[in-house]
Amino acid sequence: MEGHLGSEDLARMVNRLRRVEGQARGLQRMLEEGRSCEEIFTQLAATKAALDRVGVLLMSLKMRDCLEEAGEDGSFNAPDAVERALEAFLKYAQRVK
Repeated sequence: MEGHLGSEDLARMVNRLRRVEGQARGLQRMLEEGRSCEEIFTQLAATKAALDRVGVLLMSLKMRDCLEEAGEDGSFNAPDAVERALEAFLKYAQRVK
């Protein structure tokens, strides 16, 4: 993704990360205020889901970059490009549970 992010993609990711940041601050406040476990867990699930959506967006962009970079020098090696894209996806997927 080195330099390949379009301004619209970047804006979407930054916007989503700002929402996640706000949700994380909300969780901190909820803990400090002694809110109920149910409320905290609901907010925690929403925060995790929002962060996962950012991860999926980043993964799709990274996979696209891997495939595009493979053809930049005129020698498109589809198996290698697909393998790199899948490796990146699997690294991410192993951390999401």
